[in-house]
Amino acid sequence: MNMPTQGLPHYRKLYEILRKQITDGVFVEGDILPSENELCTIHKLTRPTVRHALDTLVNEGFIRKHHGKGSIVHKLPKGIGILSIAGTTSALGKLNLRSEILVKPIVKPWNDPFMFKLSETEINSGCIYMERIRYYNDKPIFYDINFIPNINMPRFTSRIFENRSLFDILRKNYQIEIKGGEQKIRAIEANITIAQHLSVKVGHPILHLERKFDTNRPGFFIYSSIYCNTKEQAVFGIF
Repeated sequence: MNMPTQGLPHYRKLYEILRKQITDGVFVEGDILPSENELCTIHKLTRPTVRHALDTLVNEGFIRKHHGKGSIVHKLPKGIGILSIAGTTSALGKLNLRSEILVKPIVKPWNDPFMFKLSETEINSGCIYMERIRYYNDKPIFYDINFIPNINMPRFTSRIFENRSLFDILRKNYQIEIKGGEQKIRAIEANITIAQHLSVKVGHPILHLERKFDTNRPGFFIYSSIYCNTKEQAVFGIF
C-alpha cells in the first residue's frame, strides 16, 4: 500500500486498502465492494472489524450501504471539499490539485488572541504552524493557515507537504482521524495579502472559515483558518 501499517488496528489496515482502491479507480462509482464475508475471508478478519472499516468509509462519503446489495462506491459531489471530513484531495482528486507551501511547518506559540478557546495543555505545548495555497486546474482556490498542537508529533516539521493531503499525512503517519468539528463561516472582503494569494482584486468577496476539528485522540484538536475563492467551485460537505 506504500504506507506504514505496522501497529495500526486491523480495521484501519483494511480501511486504508479499500480507500486506496477507491481513490485509485479500482472501484468506481456504482461498483459494489466485496461482501463482508468475502472481506473477512480475504483479510482473515472478524466481522466487527470489517464493519468498522466499512463504517469509516461510509462516514467519509466513499461508500453507501444498501440493504440487500452491499457497500456501493459513492461519487463525492464536485466542488471544494473544505466542509468535508474526507478533505479536498478526496473531493477534487489529486491530478488537478496542487499545493504551494508558503510557510513550512514551524513550532511556535499560539496566536493571541486565538480564534477558539485553548486548553492549558495546548497553550503550554505550543503549536505547529503552517501556511499554504491550494490550486485546482492551476487556479488558487484557497489560502489556509493550520495550527496543530505540538503534542506527540515527532518529525512532523521535517515531512514533505508539497502537493500532499494534510489529512492523509495525519492519518497514515500519526493515526489521527478527523471525526467532525465546529466552524465559523463569514463573508469578508479580500485584503492585500489575501488578494495576492488568491489572485483577486482587493475588496473581492471571500469566504472565511475558522475551523476546529475533533480527532480520535482525546483532547487533541486541529485548527485552521481558510480563505476561499468560491467563484468557480462550490463549497460542499458532510460535517
